Amino acid sequence: MKTTVLFLLAAATLAGAAGAAGAAPKLTPEQQLAKALEGRVAGKPVRCIDPRLNMNTQVIDGTAIVYGSGQTIYLQKPVNAQSLRNDVILVADMRGGGQLCNIDVVQLHDRINWWWRGFVSMNQFVPYTKVQPAG
Repeated sequence: MKTTVLFLLAAATLAGAAGAAGAAPKLTPEQQLAKALEGRVAGKPVRCIDPRLNMNTQVIDGTAIVYGSGQTIYLQKPVNAQSLRNDVILVADMRGGGQLCNIDVVQLHDRINWWWRGFVSMNQFVPYTKVQPAG
């Protein structure tokens, strides 16, 4: 069964990030990724994730998509990642029975006019889990 799901990046998050950008220097994509993964360790890659449990989405320009929040997040470095921009809407054509999988294609659409901006093909998702402090 083919399911299409629309992943909308939170407007409040983007607005907050835009406001903060004026106060601090803008981080490079590599610095953004390092910050997102800070204090976490990589786990064994998985083929699919449940998008309902990983609605928080951070697009890192030309680099990656980070899904989720909390204890475990999932790093996606898709094929054609250079097409990624943090101001696009991700539209996933999910073929994995309601899960977002490494066989799926995600279309990129302009946030304002809904113009098609390209696509990325998913790879495996790498879970990153917070390191528990020694105690």
